[in-house]
Amino acid sequence: MQHPSGEGGTVARYGTEHKEATRRRIVKSAGRRLKKDGLDGSGVTTLMADAGLTNGAFYAHFASKDALIAATITDQLQEQQALLRQLADEPDGFARFVRAYLSPEHRDDAESGCPSGALLDEVARSSPEIRRAYSAGILGVADDLATLMAPGAPGTGRRQALGCIAILVGTLQLARAIDDPQDSETVLAEGVRAISALLATPEH
Repeated sequence: MQHPSGEGGTVARYGTEHKEATRRRIVKSAGRRLKKDGLDGSGVTTLMADAGLTNGAFYAHFASKDALIAATITDQLQEQQALLRQLADEPDGFARFVRAYLSPEHRDDAESGCPSGALLDEVARSSPEIRRAYSAGILGVADDLATLMAPGAPGTGRRQALGCIAILVGTLQLARAIDDPQDSETVLAEGVRAISALLATPEH
């Protein structure tokens, strides 16, 4: 129905834009909560409260909690891709990324960090919907990482980038699990060495 002022289209656009903004707010706050507490650590009520919304509003935006988790993982990995693309403009972008990823600061701040480092083990045991979202997202990350690893020569390829991701994520998870700070930092340092060795090994 046309709005009496003749601005029905504007009202409709406002409604759509408002709903999309609300959805984005839910996804962003869920990203922090899920990385902090895990996929099963919080229910819908907590996730909605983090976004400043009531539990009853959830199904206006998502069909299920798994749908929210899948959307959140997609968003988190897209943010990581955006970061990698920014670093691609810097001559030492890859080295900076590795140092920041395998740093004590990142180890101690799962809530603001990499979704793979915080959630990978749970994703592996989650629903097909969540695993599909993660799989698509991490392959996109790998492609952008490949470009960052070899600027101007992305022939380094997805395979080596996936190997790099495996070292980064595995190192971070192990460093977080070890309770002795010195041993934990040794793990981080060895992860950096492992990536250097990976890059020095020709692909076959």
